[in-house]
Amino acid sequence: MILYNSLTRKKEEFVPLTPGEVKMYVCGPTVYNYFHIGNGRTFIVFDTIRRYFEYRGYKVNFVQNFTDIDDKMIKKANEEGTTVACVGDKYIDEYYKDADGLNIKRASTNPRATEFVQDIIDFISGLIEKGYAYEVAGDVYFRTKKFDGYGKLIKQSIEDLQSGARINIDERKEDPIDFALWKAQKPGEPAWESPWGLGRPGWHIECSCMAKKLLGETIDIHAGGMDLAFPHHENEIAQSEALTGKTFANYWMHSAYLNVNNEKMSKSLNNFLTAREALKNYDADVIRFLMLSAHYRVQLNFSGELLDSAKASVERLYNAVANLENLIDEVKKDKMDEKEEEYLKSLDVYRQKYIDKMDDDFNTADAITAIFDLIRDINSNINIESSKELCEKALELIRELGGPLGMLQKSTKGSLEEEIERLIEERQQARKDRNFALADKIRDDLKARNIILEDTPQGVRWKKVN
Repeated sequence: MILYNSLTRKKEEFVPLTPGEVKMYVCGPTVYNYFHIGNGRTFIVFDTIRRYFEYRGYKVNFVQNFTDIDDKMIKKANEEGTTVACVGDKYIDEYYKDADGLNIKRASTNPRATEFVQDIIDFISGLIEKGYAYEVAGDVYFRTKKFDGYGKLIKQSIEDLQSGARINIDERKEDPIDFALWKAQKPGEPAWESPWGLGRPGWHIECSCMAKKLLGETIDIHAGGMDLAFPHHENEIAQSEALTGKTFANYWMHSAYLNVNNEKMSKSLNNFLTAREALKNYDADVIRFLMLSAHYRVQLNFSGELLDSAKASVERLYNAVANLENLIDEVKKDKMDEKEEEYLKSLDVYRQKYIDKMDDDFNTADAITAIFDLIRDINSNINIESSKELCEKALELIRELGGPLGMLQKSTKGSLEEEIERLIEERQQARKDRNFALADKIRDDLKARNIILEDTPQGVRWKKVN
């Protein structure tokens, strides 16, 4: 299996620390609001990568944190007249609802920063002992220039970073580029006891600490959105490797932005759509299809038109599922004959194409193409004369390949019939209203899905054809 390592800027063979196992840390949300669909792309991408590792037989220890102490959370708590803890509890619950709605698997562990404060204090104390950190009036800063190799993730020297950075000047720091590990308490803020007085953890330190505690001093994969590469991930590398003297993560993976009108989707630009809002109008399979229709390292533009296009594509995939589910109930022959067994073996070419594409840095776009190729073959060769066993095996293969993508796992039984009956009612109403253009469109849309309407004296009947 090959993956692109953001640290080396090249594709590399994946060699796990422990054969057959993957230790993977993905930066999770700061829980002060509902997450937007741009965040959703990152969560879907690494959920898919995790699922694919499992599909290929790996045991994956997948850790995704919740940042539940942060300036944004303090501000939100003040706005709502509540506590930071209550804000965190609320939006962690809301995260799970939306993540479940997007069919994102629960992480092996979802640690909260506030659960690891003592571990964070111990981590910082170790950095101070080694001379990599210093305390000033209750704040603790990382001595950035002492760490040899700072900037190696984003391939810039400290001098370049310093000259190009927008840094708030703080004369208490030894150097403007030094970053906070611990923040002294300000009036009204939540705080914990520490050797440096009451305060709270900085942002970057929590992920280093939780990864070390839950996965070990060196992990296989650290991942997140590309917006986290600097300063967050760069700072994680510095403080982790300064403490342990070991490589923090062997592979770094970053997903590209989801854009709106060619601008990064973000709350600060107020151009975002929450995952919850998207799920009101589109099924999880549709949203996942859109997110996975481009390679995870390629920026993807987001629009209602693209979601509608994704919906049409997913409907084509589920039409094949529905056709096989109907055939399983209708065919007369139970077992495959020799010719069908040979045909079933011929479908392995699509599984192999799918695996080849996913093994090459998780190329979900081409993997989806392999599924469409499989479905075209099945639609052309499996019919009412086929055996039940062949239909079942073909359906199993579709679901198998859809599994790592988090798609194509639902049954169409019942839902398809309900949808068609609803569309027939809409068509009948359109005809009563003399809106013949709409009535014709509904008929033509159903025909495109291989569903034929027949107007009879007893009412409208429908049938599915191959």
